[in-house]
Amino acid sequence: MASEALKQNQEAVSNTRSGILVKKQRNKHVLLFYCTESQDLARKVAAQSDLIQLQSINWRNFDDGFPNLFINNAHDIRGQHVAFLASFSSPAVIFEQLSVIYALPRLFVASFTLVLPFFPTGSFERMEEEGDVATAFTMARILSNIPISRGGPTSLVIYDIHALQERFYFGDQVLPCFETGIPLLKQRLHQLASSDKIVVAFPDDGAWKRFHKLLDDFPMVVCNKVREGDKRIVRLKEGNPSGCHVVIVDDLVQSGGTLIECQKVLAANGAAKVSAYVTHAVFPKQSWERFIHKGKDNSDKAFSYFWITDSCPLTVKAIANNAPFEVLSLAGSIADALQI
Repeated sequence: MASEALKQNQEAVSNTRSGILVKKQRNKHVLLFYCTESQDLARKVAAQSDLIQLQSINWRNFDDGFPNLFINNAHDIRGQHVAFLASFSSPAVIFEQLSVIYALPRLFVASFTLVLPFFPTGSFERMEEEGDVATAFTMARILSNIPISRGGPTSLVIYDIHALQERFYFGDQVLPCFETGIPLLKQRLHQLASSDKIVVAFPDDGAWKRFHKLLDDFPMVVCNKVREGDKRIVRLKEGNPSGCHVVIVDDLVQSGGTLIECQKVLAANGAAKVSAYVTHAVFPKQSWERFIHKGKDNSDKAFSYFWITDSCPLTVKAIANNAPFEVLSLAGSIADALQI
């Protein structure tokens, strides 16, 4: 009996210690640096928790255009948990951010987390013929060489990376943490009118592979793209959109051509209305303009909703409050990821 009581007491002490440990891990104070583009998102992240404190960097340039950077309060971040919110929107801004990303872990910080919501070269992940350059692998190699901090390898937080196999591109010096924006979409869908019968559609098998397990509580439609000469034709592969509010789900959008073709096919097959969700709204050359509601003349062809996240800050700023776009912010999810 005494032995059993001792065992229970030891277990209680162990559980108490574990509880304290978990509590400490979930109450990690984080100093969050950010690039200029990500300022609005960084402020939203900091507003999620008193445990996140924003820090600043002087983003300056020399006369020749090369970066002249200064990390403010560098001495004060020693022994602290530090994070950097990046936005690699163009090759022009990557070098200056990498310079800071490589510098922060070397300032005797307790740990370092890099949040790169959108991995921009993710769609260039394979070689189809000799001479092709898989820049997704190049970017992964660059990020894999971030210096190790006092706390160990860098934690790298990325949302909805384009190809699942890209997780294997990263070396052992970083710990990739792959997150998703789908919970934000599901929360928004549950806020829609109860009369809406939601069906989730995927524009191709790749999108289905990425997301179907996260959305398996909704009926599904799968489309596919086939080549006919120089054109890519979208066809309905399986599922029934008739009479439903169909939401097309994908990881990113560029020109939006595939989404528009999907909308046409779904409408032709009886969809009551069609919306879209993408985590990463890249939209080069302002291609988002083709989705803007321009009047009643094209209301039957328009998307009812087009949900995006703020992983691409420049797009969010450009789109503003133009219908049908709605921004589902990653701020809360990022704040949670910083506590891992």
